[in-house]
Amino acid sequence: MLGGRRKSGRLPVDESAQGPRSAVVVGAGIVGLSTAWFLQEHGVRVTVLDRTGVAAGASRGNAGWLSPGLAIPLNEPGVRRTGLASLVRRDAPLHVPPTADPALWSFLLRFAAHCTWPAWRRVVAANLALNDDCLDAFDTLVRGGVAAETVEAPITAVFESAGAAAGLLAELRRFTAAGARADHTGLTSAQVRARLPQLSGHAGAGIDLPGQRYVDPGRFVRALADSVRHRGGTIRAGFDVRSIRSHRHAVTVVSRDNVSFSANVAVLATGAWISRLAGKLGVRVPVRAGRGYSFTVPTETPLRQPVYLPTVRVACTPYRGAMRVAGTMEFRGPDDPPDERRVEAIVRSAAPFFEGVRWAERSDTWVGPRPVSSDGLPLIGATAEPGVYVAGGHGMWGLTQGPVTGKLLAEHVVTGKQPESLRPFDPLR
Repeated sequence: MLGGRRKSGRLPVDESAQGPRSAVVVGAGIVGLSTAWFLQEHGVRVTVLDRTGVAAGASRGNAGWLSPGLAIPLNEPGVRRTGLASLVRRDAPLHVPPTADPALWSFLLRFAAHCTWPAWRRVVAANLALNDDCLDAFDTLVRGGVAAETVEAPITAVFESAGAAAGLLAELRRFTAAGARADHTGLTSAQVRARLPQLSGHAGAGIDLPGQRYVDPGRFVRALADSVRHRGGTIRAGFDVRSIRSHRHAVTVVSRDNVSFSANVAVLATGAWISRLAGKLGVRVPVRAGRGYSFTVPTETPLRQPVYLPTVRVACTPYRGAMRVAGTMEFRGPDDPPDERRVEAIVRSAAPFFEGVRWAERSDTWVGPRPVSSDGLPLIGATAEPGVYVAGGHGMWGLTQGPVTGKLLAEHVVTGKQPESLRPFDPLR
């Protein structure tokens, strides 16, 4: 863009102030923009940089659920068995393609080592602070001028039979026994089909989880970006960060085009790409892309609320008069092209549960790289580089936990004190 010439976009730096007066946030997804917005609440001037643009990664095409009642950790012991099966079945909900990538296998082995009940319970306990306050953080954003709605609605899990529902019921019991809140009620076949007329005779039982919400994720994140701009922030796309380095009272980020921006502090919130830079900042916990797919299908009658199909790991959400369908966990590179066979597998597994859905007319097919950490915990806090922070690795719950993450991290950045609730997520653990 600039022919290799160095240009500086230095922000004003007040070296005499006790707290930071300016910040560069790298990443314009829900986590990065929430951090920028809450930094503005503390009077910090923000510039947000992204290599592509607002909501270009995992923030746009996901199911849009704000669902603390289902934010169940991924690292439960059964995942190890599921992972082995995924090497054989390409249409399995969890898919690990055969590859010679040693970094991926190292990550998967580390993740498998954390698939134990003690490790699972540690993740549940750590996430309590994020899940308990996540909806309040969304309300704060909306009250503060983010022009997008959150819709309160139950999420109903649907099964072929009452016996098939036993697995999720056991999971919810373990979840609540570990301290989480996940109110739920069992539904008979007649009850679940009365609630959701789109369901077919394949639906034999359900579990209702009240107190959840959903959003149009792309619309919400774009509205959040508009609010950051309206409050005086700058958002710049096309800025692919190559390096981050700190100086006295300042941090400078440099792009691959040799363009630099400086501020008092920098926050790295690049999702599934976070390890590319975080590894140079003393962060040893790797983050990989657990890619999810989604698409939109028209329905004869509008869906009134989200539907979850746990046995096939598919989420369905009301979306602009149609239905967004999302699912799978695929461990591939974040920039790899989509695999149409994964979409076809979602259709085959979800279609028997519905009537009046025109699957052949699906549109807006998307694949997004959800950032998964090797120990099941996100990375939120200071790195070994002075003035540089990271926020990411939330797995499937980045949208749900993004705003509360931004709120807590902004407090950490401004005060210099680590909130007790962020200690389990220390990036240098």
